[in-house]
Amino acid sequence: MLIYRPSRTALSGVLALFLGAAPLTAASQGPDPFVQAVAIAAAEQDTVATFYARRNYAPVWTGAADAARRNALFDALSRAHAHGLPMQRYDASALADGFRNARTEGDRARIEVRMTRAFLDYTHDLHSGVLEPKKIDPGIVRTLPRLPEEAALAALEGGNLAAWLAGLAPTAPAYAHLMKARIGLEQVIATGGWGAQVSGGGLKPGASGERVVALRDRLVRMGYLERTATRDYDDQIVQAVRRFQLAQGLEPGGVADEATLTELNTPPEARMASILVALERERWLNIERGRRHIWVNLTDFTARIMDDGRETFSTRAVIGKNQGDQRTPEFSDEMEYMVVNPSWSVPRSITTKEYLPLLKKNPNAAGHLRIVDSKGRVVDRSNIDFGRYTAANFPFAMRQPPSDGNALGLVKFMFPNQWNIYLHDTPTKSLFDREMRAFSHGCIRLARPFDFAYALLARQSDDPEGAFRKALDSRQEQAIKLDAHVPVHLVYFTAFPDAHGHMNYRRDIYGRDAMIYDALLEAGVAPDGRQG
Repeated sequence: MLIYRPSRTALSGVLALFLGAAPLTAASQGPDPFVQAVAIAAAEQDTVATFYARRNYAPVWTGAADAARRNALFDALSRAHAHGLPMQRYDASALADGFRNARTEGDRARIEVRMTRAFLDYTHDLHSGVLEPKKIDPGIVRTLPRLPEEAALAALEGGNLAAWLAGLAPTAPAYAHLMKARIGLEQVIATGGWGAQVSGGGLKPGASGERVVALRDRLVRMGYLERTATRDYDDQIVQAVRRFQLAQGLEPGGVADEATLTELNTPPEARMASILVALERERWLNIERGRRHIWVNLTDFTARIMDDGRETFSTRAVIGKNQGDQRTPEFSDEMEYMVVNPSWSVPRSITTKEYLPLLKKNPNAAGHLRIVDSKGRVVDRSNIDFGRYTAANFPFAMRQPPSDGNALGLVKFMFPNQWNIYLHDTPTKSLFDREMRAFSHGCIRLARPFDFAYALLARQSDDPEGAFRKALDSRQEQAIKLDAHVPVHLVYFTAFPDAHGHMNYRRDIYGRDAMIYDALLEAGVAPDGRQG
């Protein structure tokens, strides 16, 4: 069991109170009992202790003049479930009961401090998220927005607390859509879900019978099909299946194949889990994202350019494999430049794990790559005894010069980061035709890299294609700087609204959302989004 020990700073504040630093009341020869109890209760947390000491231990919640502030807090805490937050962490009902049942000044003081702690917990969770993502998965390396406790406490002495609390939640439109979707799913779950699942294998247009009826009814209850009495897999159902497939990131062929039925049969409770995780992820991204920014949703296998909240460019993407250290991490950064006709410096992990074993068997293996020493000088392979080396002591690196067959293709887009992740072209185009596109070593490959470059350069050139082609035609490695850096957000949302506010769902390819959801439940978030 964890036992809290007040800090030296907090204890010295309490001792000062008993040594006469606090004023005496006219009716007693000792410290005011409310002041005394507040000082003791607040001593457990330096920030809170300092806050009350600066106020001479005057209340902010429990005084006669504090009703508006108190009501604003209780109202916000009572609606924490709407955000998918752990209501029991703040427990508005217990706080209200404690306030109503306070009989002594000591009782009032203790509930006073409890309310301040609940306020700080709530403001932190709503603004920055309930969880620390890096503790859930090492691939989530996002820097969280932080609301200093001092700033939150200062808001208590400001004006409209209700408005200030409402302004803590993410302002991205997706957050409001997710909250609305949570309410809708809560109602679906309460009324028995979406009906019977569609059993058996896939269904094709032209089919008829009870399985088509089950498909029809489920599409109707999910909102993809108007009510109809048909028992046939007709054009109405084909179009409804297509709409459903688009919302799940599936190829919209209109055929209810096994992959489509798997998604169709997913229960609303699982979709609720995705919504609750997405709300938490939005809180981790409660930052200024940039009027123009690049949005790479790993689960959607897409890279988009967003301008003032509107998508102005989109391309398919390939992301890291779902294994070991090849999963693409999640973080935000700024794109600074692009490199045309890039060389590929092979990551050491690939050099030693994949190529060194081949070179031991055949020194001429991977002939498209050059062997270079620590100073970047090309080394003749015939002078190297590869059998002498292991992954730990191999002293060389490998590099591929610019070419049409270069692993990075003909352009890469750089936002320098410690994980050496970037966006780039690729000579392997066939992978973009796959539905699931997790094949890289971690970097993000783009299906339309040239068009992506033109879209970025259009802000700084009257002839973006000409500027890019001039560098490309030189066949020399060249960097083109972006006059204005562009924020890049590598994200992982399995639930998100489309441009029209309709919810889309994707598969949890890396299993990250499952871990986040388990951690949210452990933190006290109710699985149906309501107070448990």
